[in-house]
Amino acid sequence: MTEPVLRVEDLQAHFFTPEGVIRAVNGVSLALERGSTLAILGESGAGKTSVGLAILNLLPHPGRIVGGRVFLEGREISALKARELRQVRGREIAMIFQDPVGGLNPVLPIGVQVEEIITTHLPLSRKEAKRRSLELLSQMGLPDPEQVASRYPFHLSGGMCQRVMIAIATALNPKVLIADEPTSALDVTVQAAILHDLADLRRRYGTSILLITHDIGVVAHMAEQVAVMYAGSIVESGEATDVFHQPRHPYTWALLAARPRPDRDQGKPLPSIPGTAPNLAELPDECPFLPRCSKALSLCRREPAPPLSELSPRHMVACYNPVVHQEAPN
Repeated sequence: MTEPVLRVEDLQAHFFTPEGVIRAVNGVSLALERGSTLAILGESGAGKTSVGLAILNLLPHPGRIVGGRVFLEGREISALKARELRQVRGREIAMIFQDPVGGLNPVLPIGVQVEEIITTHLPLSRKEAKRRSLELLSQMGLPDPEQVASRYPFHLSGGMCQRVMIAIATALNPKVLIADEPTSALDVTVQAAILHDLADLRRRYGTSILLITHDIGVVAHMAEQVAVMYAGSIVESGEATDVFHQPRHPYTWALLAARPRPDRDQGKPLPSIPGTAPNLAELPDECPFLPRCSKALSLCRREPAPPLSELSPRHMVACYNPVVHQEAPN
């Protein structure tokens, strides 16, 4: 097999707060193949965004990477100095942040913000950078790019700001694009358009996408590979078709069982996962899903959390008592 364009090995990131150490990322390992989409799926608070930020070493204070390595095309970018890493961000690997409005500078015109990423990395004049920025805004389907470029973020809708964020992130055709909840807080029509834009970028430039989301429908539409995350750890990973049609971890099974479906019996309540996700500052030694699990064994209560193990080719599960296929939701 060829070298993945992005490889994450045993990544660990903690937030050191006065209330305690929040273990947001606990030994996460991922491999993103060239030209493909890998989705990190899970509930809010699972640590998905922290993984994306840690890959780029952009964790906000008081977050800190405490272990693991990140490789981009075989080069260990986690070992780079700050100045060297700044040359990689934007040019080789970029990120679309979760809040499209908050991710833009409120006191700078849109055009200036798009031009900045271009002039930072390329030896272009201001005039050439402006022309390129207008081309990018036009490619994102924004009407009247010159008018949009002269406006400020608060003048634009959420969908327009998201397209601007994508234009900035893809201005230099990076090899890897980390898309953090790119369709959150957008209406269904705009969501579909944003997903179309991302798919089009992948087709045109061969961009590899690390998609962070809690939306199962978006994952099914976009991703070839899925990593299911719970309480800072990957609990199941594999081909999207395998994970969705034969979920093996009880948490994955419960997520799929709880999704709304048009063919469900409308007279029955929608299944839900009992309990709440654990406090990441007080993670137990055993499986963190144990209090909510319907398949827990006495072994689960005696032993530490199980590591990921391969149950079938490229299908990894961290569970002592995985779900069998006959139990999987339809």
